[in-house]
Amino acid sequence: MTEHKMQIPKVVVFDLGKVLVDFDYTIAARKIASRGKLMAEKVFEFIALSPLLFKYETGLITRQQFFSAICEGTGYCGDIEEFSGFFADIFTPIEPMVELHTNLRKAQIPTYIFSNTNDLAVTHIRKNFPFFNNFDGYILSYEVGAMKPDAKIYEALEKMADRKGSEVLYLDDRQENVDAGAARGWQIILQESPEKTLAAIRKLGLLNGK
Repeated sequence: MTEHKMQIPKVVVFDLGKVLVDFDYTIAARKIASRGKLMAEKVFEFIALSPLLFKYETGLITRQQFFSAICEGTGYCGDIEEFSGFFADIFTPIEPMVELHTNLRKAQIPTYIFSNTNDLAVTHIRKNFPFFNNFDGYILSYEVGAMKPDAKIYEALEKMADRKGSEVLYLDDRQENVDAGAARGWQIILQESPEKTLAAIRKLGLLNGK
């Protein structure tokens, strides 16, 4: 936690991947490889470890441009609808964290999604995981045109929530992202496990020990 004066936060800000939902790009890589010319390991590298995904998740290229680049780079021969299903169906909910969000909503604490992500993932999650539709707002990298830990996306969250400093509690699994929040005076929890996160939430006095 930060060393700022402790106060009960006014809003809780959730990262999405590895906080509310787990994901595994190797699932998508295997399916795409089955319809292309590269082995799954090479497909994974092409998608997850190249500049392509960064461009897509900062809004520099469209869904169609991303798809075209995948086809060119991997030899994928399916259509965009099939690809969209393969690419996005990689998520599983982290149930204790989904329950935490439900309890925060019951306590009338505003909540926000704050995620480096893309429109294919968001469309899939919105359709398949009902909890996703119950936040006060969504700051998504591909819409903002910046990815955490870029200051631009943090500023967008503060503007949307109309909260700053220690009024904001931010949960993320990446150290550099929570560090950027802490530098703005936000209260932070680095998610190492749901159990540790829930203990930290209780320590802050949220949810009256739930």
